[in-house]
Amino acid sequence: MPTRRYGGFSLIELMITLAILALLASMAVPFGQLVQQRHKETELRAALQQIRSALDAYRQGVAEGRIASPADDSGYPPELDMLWRGVVDKTKPDASKLYFIRRLPRDPFFPDAAAPAAATWGVRSYASPPDAPMAGRDVYDVYSLSAATGLNGIPYREW
Repeated sequence: MPTRRYGGFSLIELMITLAILALLASMAVPFGQLVQQRHKETELRAALQQIRSALDAYRQGVAEGRIASPADDSGYPPELDMLWRGVVDKTKPDASKLYFIRRLPRDPFFPDAAAPAAATWGVRSYASPPDAPMAGRDVYDVYSLSAATGLNGIPYREW
């Protein structure tokens, strides 16, 4: 009587397959984290560019006389939220508002998702030195509050 051979995998074949899958998974996780960090860095660059452009547009509005500002003022907004809330255009008789940004972007590296967007950024006033940014009477620039370093080796605070 012929012996019947059962099909299937041996225990050793299954163990080798699982070892290969574990090796591939251990290589994929760091790659996924790298992709996620690059995505956040791209968001951070875009948000900083958007806010800084809006700050410059506000300053231009002051220079053109469209926004009321004291003579001894820097010409930058007193708070970050004014960029999306808008300010009265003093050249318009109907008191319409000037808006500089549709919504204030959040810092993608800020840990608290419930915090308001303006609280996710560090602000630098016009009077503060660039190497030691401090808040003051106006918002001249913004920076990330993250203590982490980017893939390019530069801390996010210095972007």
